[in-house]
Amino acid sequence: MSSSDPVVSASRTLCRVAAGFVVASVLALSACSVQPLYGGATASFAPGQPSARVASIAVKAVETRTAQEVRNHLIFAFNGGAGQPASPRYLMELDVRGTDSETATVQRSRSDNESSAGVVKLTASYKLVDPVTTEVVATGTRSATSAFDRPVQLFAASRAARDAENRAARELAAFLQLAVMQDLARL
Repeated sequence: MSSSDPVVSASRTLCRVAAGFVVASVLALSACSVQPLYGGATASFAPGQPSARVASIAVKAVETRTAQEVRNHLIFAFNGGAGQPASPRYLMELDVRGTDSETATVQRSRSDNESSAGVVKLTASYKLVDPVTTEVVATGTRSATSAFDRPVQLFAASRAARDAENRAARELAAFLQLAVMQDLARL
């Protein structure tokens, strides 16, 4: 083989193009940086220790059991288990709606179909309000779903649906916490 062989020449060209692509990629990615979602370069983050802005959010009272589950999880997440702040910087208005639907039916006898699985879907709309100026700082909507088995016994079916609501409420509160942190990071 000589150096003028077209296969060797083509492979060298391909290697040069690949090397150029790698160098360009490294240069492009060097401009990117990973930063905490909420906090500056000097802010330290430790799990369970909320930042000052998030810890200054009070969640207004709600009316339904499921909404109260979401509210309780939010208060715990925002303040690290310390409860509502004494003088909140922001008030969060929360509206939680839920649906329970059947997803599968099983025919146990020739005459009737009984549902055997269900899905609970919770949707929350929120407003973050400045209590001094009554200005709406942020709004948003998030939802969470949770599936469950629906047994034949009435109490067991009711308890399974409630457990699914509780799981969805916990997940929805986590989604809302993240959304509020993103909203506050933009301010």
